[in-house]
Amino acid sequence: MTEVPTSADIHLIQRCIPHRYPFLLIDKVEEIVAKERAVGIKNVTFNEPHFQGHFPAAPIMPGVTIVEAMAQTSAVMVALSLDLVDKEPLVYFMGIDKVKFRRKVVPGDVLRMEVTTVRGGSKIWKFEGKATVDGEVACSAEFSAMIDISGGQG
Repeated sequence: MTEVPTSADIHLIQRCIPHRYPFLLIDKVEEIVAKERAVGIKNVTFNEPHFQGHFPAAPIMPGVTIVEAMAQTSAVMVALSLDLVDKEPLVYFMGIDKVKFRRKVVPGDVLRMEVTTVRGGSKIWKFEGKATVDGEVACSAEFSAMIDISGGQG
């Protein structure tokens, strides 16, 4: 296995996870410690499609997309840790627990997602995540996922 990169730009992210516009919710992963933790960044912009309806007069990033951004950050870390780059792994939520929303996330914010592995293996992983804006907690959650390394091929 090759050495795990300590960061991932948008090009490497797209080689790790299948998400694309409008559902690719991270712009970079600036810190990666193999199998242990990662920090993802999302630059929140007004031209994202969910702001057309959530809410037109007061755009707020939907909470579920914040949790999804944390999950995508963890999926990049797992893909790099397990040498799954270019192998088209799919990641499925198995559970989302203890979710708390503490602050609105609006256009112009930089969302920082910190995810830590609680339990990891080859297929089933559990994480703790925290998303912040300017040091203020916007969301925290625990979530688990299954990694399908067959890339959806059965």
